[in-house]
Amino acid sequence: MYEQKFAEAFRPIETPELLIRHFLPSDGHDLAELLTDPKVVYYEPYPVFSREEAIAEAEKLAESDCLFAVELKAERKVIGKLYFHHEGRCGTYELGYTVHRAYQGRGLAKAAAAALIGFAFESGSVRRIIAYSDETNTRSWNLLEHLGFRREGELRKYSYKHLDEDGQPLWQNMLIYAMLAEDAGTEVQAG
Repeated sequence: MYEQKFAEAFRPIETPELLIRHFLPSDGHDLAELLTDPKVVYYEPYPVFSREEAIAEAEKLAESDCLFAVELKAERKVIGKLYFHHEGRCGTYELGYTVHRAYQGRGLAKAAAAALIGFAFESGSVRRIIAYSDETNTRSWNLLEHLGFRREGELRKYSYKHLDEDGQPLWQNMLIYAMLAEDAGTEVQAG
């Protein structure tokens, strides 16, 4: 009934401060500032990148239809990225976000995510958006709640990324959030 139409419908999205767009190979140096920062990638499912790896990653992201650059228009600088992946289940997409540490706490992640969510629901191909947050990442799940997501559950000891001093996994509990089109005030047309 629902098809993967969002990627075809996507066009750059502007807010007063931001431009959400596809990555460009030339975004490598800005992307490196994100991906080489251990505090920024702490909760991400990948390790800290070297500068060279991050610059090369921009080339790969430029080919992606599910990762978007968040550009601060006034500085013409990529300060974050949004992940928006089709889950293949009845118009469900997963949202993720990462913002440069120097730009955190200014409402930019909220503005970027809200703009992408609005566009997604208005596209008519998205019925449900889910997001996962480590339970210790309070800023992330607070953002989801401020955006209007509902906490739907918890996955206990779901995964690990880090080890303790004895080499044992530091298990993460993941919180599951979701928003339906009708939660956002937008009805989605099936098909």
